[in-house]
Amino acid sequence: METALRSAIAGWLASDPVLSERVNAIAEEAPAAASPPAIAIAASASTDWSTKTATGREVRLALELVGRGDDPAETAALAGRIEQRIATLAPQQAGFRVVVTRFLRSRVERRRRNGRAVLLEFAFKLIATE
Repeated sequence: METALRSAIAGWLASDPVLSERVNAIAEEAPAAASPPAIAIAASASTDWSTKTATGREVRLALELVGRGDDPAETAALAGRIEQRIATLAPQQAGFRVVVTRFLRSRVERRRRNGRAVLLEFAFKLIATE
C-alpha cells in the first residue's frame, strides 16, 4: 500500500492546475535535472495498522519542495497549496482506502545559491480494499 500511496500522491499533486503551472517537476523520487521549484517524495515508511478483518498500514510520508529566490512568500504559498491538496486526496484509491490523513510537521531551511527547501510530513492510515 505504501508504494501505491506514493504514486497516488504524486499523481494527485501533478493533476493540480496551480502546482503544475508553478512547479517545474512533481515526482515520486527527486527529479534529477529539474530546476527549482520542484516537488518530490523525500521518504516514506509504513507500519502495521491492520484490524481483525482487514489489512492496514500507517504510512508516514515526507514531501520536499525545493525553491529558489529572495522572496520566501512564493515558497510558502506553494507549501500551503501542497498541504491543501493533500488534505483533499480522495479517500478511495486503487487497492486501498485512506481512513486518516494527518499533517505532522514542516521544516524550512535556507540553502546555498539562494535556495530554499520545505519538508512537509504527513501520516496516512490505510485499509486494503482488494
